[in-house]
Amino acid sequence: ESMHAYAANVYTTVVEELMKGKQRKFIAVEQEFFRLWWDTVATDTHKQQVHQLLQEGRLEFVIGGQVMHDEAVTLIDDQILQLTEGHGFLYETFGFRPQFSWHVDPFGASATTPTLFALSGFNAHLISRIDYDLKADMQKNKKLQFVWQGSPSLSEREEIFTHVMDQYSYCTPSQLPFSNRSGFYWNGFATFPDPPKDGVYPNMSLPVTDTNLHQYAQTMVANIKERAAWFQTSDVLWPWGCDKQFFNASVQYPNMDLLLDYINKHSDEFGVTVQYATVGDYFQAVYNRNLTWEIRNSQDFLPYSTEPFQAWTGFYTSRSTLKGVARRASSVLYAGESFFTQYVRNHPEGSICKCKALKQLQSLRWAVSEVQHHDGITGTESPKVKDMYMNNLMYGVLNVKKLMASIIFDMNSAKKNGEVYSSVYPKDSGVSDVDQYVVVYNPLAWNITTFVTVSVSNLAMSVYDELGHPVPAQVQSSAESPSTYDLYILVAISGLSYRKYSVKPLDGKQSAFIGRSVQYKRRDITRAGQRGRQLFPVGNSCYQVQFDQNTNLMHSITERETNQTVELTQEFLEYHVNGDTTKGPISDNYLFGPNASAVPVSKAVGLEVVSGNLMTEIRQYFYSNVTSQDYIYAVYTRIYTVPEGYDGKLLCHRIEQEYSVGPLELNREAVLRTSTNLNTKQLLYTDNNGYQMQKRPFKEYVNNTVARNYYPMVQTAYIEDDTTRLMLLAERAHGVSSQGNGQVEVMLHRRLWNNLEWNLNNNLTLNDSSVVRPVIWLILGTKAVTNVLYRTSGLALEHRPVVMFGALSGDKPKLPGQLQQNSVHSSSVTVPPNLHLQTLSIPGWRYSSNHAEQVRSIRMGEQKQGDPDFSRVLLRIRHLYEVGEDPVLSQPVMVDLKSLLKGLGSLMTVEERSLTGTWDVNTLKRWKWKTAQYPSKGFFNSTKTSEDFMVTVGPKEIRTFFVYFQSK
Repeated sequence: ESMHAYAANVYTTVVEELMKGKQRKFIAVEQEFFRLWWDTVATDTHKQQVHQLLQEGRLEFVIGGQVMHDEAVTLIDDQILQLTEGHGFLYETFGFRPQFSWHVDPFGASATTPTLFALSGFNAHLISRIDYDLKADMQKNKKLQFVWQGSPSLSEREEIFTHVMDQYSYCTPSQLPFSNRSGFYWNGFATFPDPPKDGVYPNMSLPVTDTNLHQYAQTMVANIKERAAWFQTSDVLWPWGCDKQFFNASVQYPNMDLLLDYINKHSDEFGVTVQYATVGDYFQAVYNRNLTWEIRNSQDFLPYSTEPFQAWTGFYTSRSTLKGVARRASSVLYAGESFFTQYVRNHPEGSICKCKALKQLQSLRWAVSEVQHHDGITGTESPKVKDMYMNNLMYGVLNVKKLMASIIFDMNSAKKNGEVYSSVYPKDSGVSDVDQYVVVYNPLAWNITTFVTVSVSNLAMSVYDELGHPVPAQVQSSAESPSTYDLYILVAISGLSYRKYSVKPLDGKQSAFIGRSVQYKRRDITRAGQRGRQLFPVGNSCYQVQFDQNTNLMHSITERETNQTVELTQEFLEYHVNGDTTKGPISDNYLFGPNASAVPVSKAVGLEVVSGNLMTEIRQYFYSNVTSQDYIYAVYTRIYTVPEGYDGKLLCHRIEQEYSVGPLELNREAVLRTSTNLNTKQLLYTDNNGYQMQKRPFKEYVNNTVARNYYPMVQTAYIEDDTTRLMLLAERAHGVSSQGNGQVEVMLHRRLWNNLEWNLNNNLTLNDSSVVRPVIWLILGTKAVTNVLYRTSGLALEHRPVVMFGALSGDKPKLPGQLQQNSVHSSSVTVPPNLHLQTLSIPGWRYSSNHAEQVRSIRMGEQKQGDPDFSRVLLRIRHLYEVGEDPVLSQPVMVDLKSLLKGLGSLMTVEERSLTGTWDVNTLKRWKWKTAQYPSKGFFNSTKTSEDFMVTVGPKEIRTFFVYFQSK
């Protein structure tokens, strides 16, 4: 609809208009729209003109990702994916590599972003939406420009010059003192769903004529001069345009041409000269001034407020279901990429069509990329658009699960050992009475020991591995549906490998443990204080968790290694918010505007404890009073016991909680508050994008203190005192805050309605009546212990194993002993625990990694021929720790790539590349801006040559390689 209403017309008319005047220029950002235009609308003439305009520097792609991604609630992996997706297209098609950012619309700025853009080869970064009071201060003191060292560990190596837009932000100010019509938007505003038949759009600006030319020029010059006072150089960036603009460039440029010519003819009088420019032209001009710039450290610009009562902290939680599905889809894609890469390398004769397989992967790459948009995963879109994102994600996930299933099927048929799958079906749960296989793939490059859950219809079950040995498992009634059972299977799988387990109805030999349920009486928590306290313990070898029988609430956790006990209670509360603009500040998809403290939601708690040899599950149900029939809130807490012979370190140290929240009443925001006796001084730590941690001291404000102390938790948040840390790990983004000493609260769900006209017009009222089921892992321990655990645990939660099901066909059941150990290949891929194999994929790009050759083939019109390239493998390795964070894990790690990847074949060549793959790091020269710390200006030179496939990865580095193997 957007393509039809305006977006296609932007590219068509801009390209045509740029060809009519050599002085005209234009910048474009999001590749998703451009690629739709390029593939479905652009004529051959348009395409040839785009090539020419890019070569002349009059059309410039900035950022160049699929979208302009959100910075608060996105994961670094997905930011890199969407940038790589767009950059790959631009480089393959035009040999063009973006070098500047234009991050004008995300709601707040993360410190991860400057690092990503530096690693991608950018020379400068541009942002706009930061706190209104901070911006006013920076503007007054001419501090809107600085050199940002976003990563404390990478510091000056990956610093980047950053420009914050002034108070006018990225849209042209349209007030005209000489007319009540707006100025500078001569094409008016886009209309949905159809462009007007007569070409007359609403709010078309006053055209420039001889009679108003001088007045137009005065208005523009006055604004330029006002802004010039806020910057250190005499170059002023004057953005011309706004959202959904330039759909009719044929009225935009001719009007502006007249204005620019007039100002330049009278520049002595006006004291200003003006020219069309790209953002690259502007930064080049500022760079050439050779000034010395201040350094900003790794502090981010979150949260973001636009006015005293407008804190944009609601979107950290809005549309929690979409946030969860987007992350799950990202994780399935991650698994599918490495699975397919191994298949292509190890089964060159396999029967799966590689081109079709790549299309299946691409459908999910595209879906995961587009939802990173700053009005996507943020939950700030209308229900219709949210449904589009959801459908694209679900379709892509289904494609990739189908691909993974067909790979397993193909490899098992190829084994010719008489065992055939009748089907490997990528269902999310398989309830089956026939003998079935559960195929479990571990997408991480570490050995993992964890539980996977399968839904079964019978309590009496047995589980065997490939060799016919019994596998520890526990079966119990499902909290979800009374008619089925949950089977928890303990899986131990090496890196990037899969295992097959057969699940059979009990055959008399070895059965799964059975979890026994005990129901406790519902307790009135308002009257609990009147009785003596009775505690009952639930524990494993890492923790003892005490529950209070008078309230059915958690009471404390003892960490066994240090024998330290932390008092810890949890309750659900709701913020009641206003939806009527005549009665005060509102909450909406973007904003969180509580009008008072949060209110406890339940007066009574029901409890059921299901205990077995491997796991205890505590089910708490929160009722509004003692006699209520239904509950809106529930917590399922799971504590695992790992049998002898298994590495249970991570599993034992996690207290897994799954919440069920909803449907909420209208204008309620639901939080889970965890209160401890840790003396935290109300200091909270939260992550930027799963990449680095930020310190969040509680700040008092004149207005809106509660909402302005909310921060995004993408993957991690923690509180601590001098000795002990309580860590929360999440599988989707949430708003998080510490509203009291020793407290951390997580916003889990929101349901809102408001009558703000703009929200009503755009269907942005967030009347979300869903039930959400987020998962959070709690880790409690000393700082030293939690430091060792939390990076690997966060990734283990992010990338839980992919489970698929297959049924055995044929009449006679095979003896378990005849099954072979199956792995995708002969050896697993394993990195040390402080490294993460961030990417292992076959992108399929056809571009040459030699720049001169790539440019030549484009000039000769030779690119885009033939099949995708299946020989180039994209590899990324990320160091998980900061300098000095841990005595052992913060050390640089030497990796032998040949040995690491031996399971994929014999390594032939390795090329180190920029983050998104489009630069050879040895030829990448980024601008070095002068600072007091480094007084000489120049270029960053990379000296990362790896001899004989040995690479040393330092703290927080993300290293990107193209690797090629000898053909099999």
